[in-house]
Amino acid sequence: MSATAETRPAPSPWEIRKATAQDWPAIWEILEPVIRAGETFTWDRDTTEAQARAKWFKTAPGQTFAAVGTGGSDGVVLGTGELHPNQDGGGSHVANAGYMVRDGYGGQGVARALCDYSLRAARAAGFRAMQFNAVVESNVRAVAAWQGMGFEIIGTVPEAFNHPRLGYVGLHVMYRRL
Repeated sequence: MSATAETRPAPSPWEIRKATAQDWPAIWEILEPVIRAGETFTWDRDTTEAQARAKWFKTAPGQTFAAVGTGGSDGVVLGTGELHPNQDGGGSHVANAGYMVRDGYGGQGVARALCDYSLRAARAAGFRAMQFNAVVESNVRAVAAWQGMGFEIIGTVPEAFNHPRLGYVGLHVMYRRL
């Protein structure tokens, strides 16, 4: 085997692409249990499917995207993300994004791949930075993943999130320049 072949990374077991309307049923299968659990997103746990769809699907300069399995999980939507301006007007040059992964696929790099895709898409759309407004501090895996991708915790709002099991925990604001 050549040195080039030895150092070439293995192909991802998924591809990330813009989501389509046909992806919605699979995306809802991912969003609904995360929303209902109420442990990592600030959404109302009673959010309806129609409300979730209206909130999750974005239009330009934002977008909604999906990690779709290849190989053994061919065609299965493994995770989804959305990207949009963090604020309107004078704050519209900073992006915001969110990601959710299908149950059973956590810890396999899907969320990091979705984040990487969104960082590249945000740069291409002309955003100058990305900010996460509400990363639940008890979601240590996500906090570590985003820090590993260059995000810094620039502040924590104490007891800003009422976790269903842990009670009131902080919400981190995380930021990185593009």
